[in-house]
Amino acid sequence: MNNHILRRAVLAATLALGTNAIAAPAAKPLTDWPHITSAVKQDKAMEARIRQIVAGMTLAQKIGQMTQPEIKFSTPDDIRKYYIGSVLNGGGSWPQGNKYASAADWVQLADAYYDASMSTDMKVQVPVIWGIDAMHGNSNMYGATLFPHNIGLGAARDPKLVGEMAKVVARAVRATGIDWVFAPTLAVVRDDRWGRTYESFSEDSAIVSEYAGVYVKGLQGDLKSDGTVVATAKHFVGDGGTAEGKDRGVNQSTLSEMINLHAAGYYPALQAGVQTVMASFNSWNDVKGGVDHGKMHGSRELLTVALKEKMGFDGLVVSDWNAIAEVPGCGDDSCAAAINAGVDLVMVPEKWKSFIANTIAQVEKGEIPISRIDDAVTRILRVKLRAGLFDGKKPSQNIYAGKQEALQDRALARLAVRESLVLLKNNGGVLPLARGKKILVVGKSADNMANQSGGWSLTWQGTDNKNSDYPVSDTILAGIQDAVGKDNVTFSENAAGVDISKFDAVIAVIGETPYAEGDGDIGPAGTLRLSGRHPEDLAVLKAVAGKGKPVVTVLLSGRPLYTNDVLNLSDSFVAAWLPGTEGKGVADVLFRKADGKVNADFRGKLSFSWPKSACQTPLNVGDASYAPLFKYGYGLNYGSKAVIGQLDTSYPQACGKSLAVPVYNPTDRATYSLYVSSGGQRVALGADLNAVHKLPTVTVETAQINTQQDAKRLTWSGPATLEAQAAKAIALPAYASTDGALQFDVIVPAAPQGKVHIGMETVALDASAVFQRLAGKGKQTVRIPLSCFAAKGLSLAAFSMPFSVSADAPFAATFANIQIVGGAAKDKDALACGELNK
Repeated sequence: MNNHILRRAVLAATLALGTNAIAAPAAKPLTDWPHITSAVKQDKAMEARIRQIVAGMTLAQKIGQMTQPEIKFSTPDDIRKYYIGSVLNGGGSWPQGNKYASAADWVQLADAYYDASMSTDMKVQVPVIWGIDAMHGNSNMYGATLFPHNIGLGAARDPKLVGEMAKVVARAVRATGIDWVFAPTLAVVRDDRWGRTYESFSEDSAIVSEYAGVYVKGLQGDLKSDGTVVATAKHFVGDGGTAEGKDRGVNQSTLSEMINLHAAGYYPALQAGVQTVMASFNSWNDVKGGVDHGKMHGSRELLTVALKEKMGFDGLVVSDWNAIAEVPGCGDDSCAAAINAGVDLVMVPEKWKSFIANTIAQVEKGEIPISRIDDAVTRILRVKLRAGLFDGKKPSQNIYAGKQEALQDRALARLAVRESLVLLKNNGGVLPLARGKKILVVGKSADNMANQSGGWSLTWQGTDNKNSDYPVSDTILAGIQDAVGKDNVTFSENAAGVDISKFDAVIAVIGETPYAEGDGDIGPAGTLRLSGRHPEDLAVLKAVAGKGKPVVTVLLSGRPLYTNDVLNLSDSFVAAWLPGTEGKGVADVLFRKADGKVNADFRGKLSFSWPKSACQTPLNVGDASYAPLFKYGYGLNYGSKAVIGQLDTSYPQACGKSLAVPVYNPTDRATYSLYVSSGGQRVALGADLNAVHKLPTVTVETAQINTQQDAKRLTWSGPATLEAQAAKAIALPAYASTDGALQFDVIVPAAPQGKVHIGMETVALDASAVFQRLAGKGKQTVRIPLSCFAAKGLSLAAFSMPFSVSADAPFAATFANIQIVGGAAKDKDALACGELNK
């Protein structure tokens, strides 16, 4: 690690440990995990009560307490029968599957779970605790105020605001009967290709540290009042530092980097008394130190020795969604290694019944010591007692329960938007704009609440949402109309046929479309270029720029991007991140008051460095060769005189050395969409991961092969076809076509009853024998050399439909990670062309 980065990280870490730790003249790097004194102290009477409860529990009751199913897969009666300790709802999961459920509907289900947990045959009834990803507001909830995502809060540089926001989130969650929030995220993101970059406050651990404690205090308060919830510090540890920004990838930091940089936010969170810590999906391989810690979920060194013993954490460690399955030797429903490593509460969304049975058997066989089980249950009970769950109140008896108005604090969110905006360019002092002028608004994101809110908004990925799904909100367009009057505003998404000369100024609102973990990753060959993924943004700016009228661009994005081309076409350029529901906060800063004075100045400063070239990542303040376009901490205001000249717009077609072109791969921002054809119908599968498509001869649903919801499961009853298609043919790079293969992961539970064909464009190969051979063998990777298709006359130059699978009789299979991979035809397990068309 560069010394400058280490100094910054050390300062953040020492500040996190309190004023006494920085009394010395110079902060030295931590050499080991520090002991943290929590604001929440152990109570002797409570500890005695816990010991008494644990002593009276059966093994089945203990394992039930350690189990956390998802609400779609567990009923209140399940909670009673299996002594379940906790439930969760994932992103895009609602009571009875109703996206528009009211706060009262949520509370009704929370009461049902609570009542069930208090109706068991246990000696002492233990209340269930419900956890939720309330990421920027109670963000899974219809009608809730959504705040800017963490990346915007980091730009705001306002800890007090973050603390106030956390209090609002706690009330909003309590309004739905839920008592545990999986936040804050304390990742220090070092590679912006990671699809969760926007969940981080900064690439600089100092900002993460500054926010962590106030966020926890805002959520948890005194842990007893009606407006408080249990908080979670996540994801422990190093999730923001994986190689190439790969979700669930490998962090290669040294011990010093992990302790001083990536863990810096945990010290103030633990000091503030955070009661739960979520283990991270990533692995840690300290290459320089010669120690491979493996998956965090299987690391006793991290979860027990570092976190619980050295740092003194006495709350509970919860696993992430099916994350135990990634520990070697484990599955979705079985992982003695994770429990022995220090996981106390296991998130097993679907296969929780077999998990309970397997874990009981592992304890009985001595694979998990009963002392470890008792410690886990002790920690779970400690958190529940501290949080007042044993006080005899149903969720519905909370003063905020069922109150829709408790879901909202629009004024605070609007302030957060204003503070989060970063002015990157303002040539000629175009901003602020005067009121009373004629304004043309263009761009796909001006009137689009989904793009404005990003991932973790109503649904997991933030997709499959329309403006009406946000009933208490304002788009940026609505904010502009409110500021200058509807009659002065014309909106045209693509500016087609608009006479620019009739307007005084143009505001273009452009940017990324929603994504969350996995789906948001930019693969190693992908560039940071906005226009590569969203050519419509460049097109709309070309349509309005250079026409004699000032152009103001507002960019919505979950990370810094290579935007030189659209910057050149803009007089003023604003990084607005993912502002949430309060679009008026943007207009507050763009326009003057009616009397001509500045209404609200820009105060946001970059918490992430901004790239000047398309492959410039990792890019972090303190790097040895640090040369961004806009430095960490940059941000203009209305007093700034800076002028941005014309920027280089050259870019490579690809970065790095990847040989893969994604077709359907949610972890690599694929450019092909999936369609299914059956009985004369052709349906786009779309972005709604909860949708189940039932056509005359096939059913398609989301499933999992490698990572959460990364696959499509097809169940054929007759002839039907799945196709991956783009709007136009996309050239196949030479690196992918050379000895290339069409590659995909598949699970085939039983042999097909008829013919199965795999196709590219118009050429289909009979793969029936291949699928018969794969039946019952679990996950398999299939590689079909492109030469097999070329031999049938297929041109390999470009593809609009690079994958299809069709069956003509009953068959079921799950597909994921579909890609074209250069060199894969030479792999030893690649198919021979003779195995096809048998």
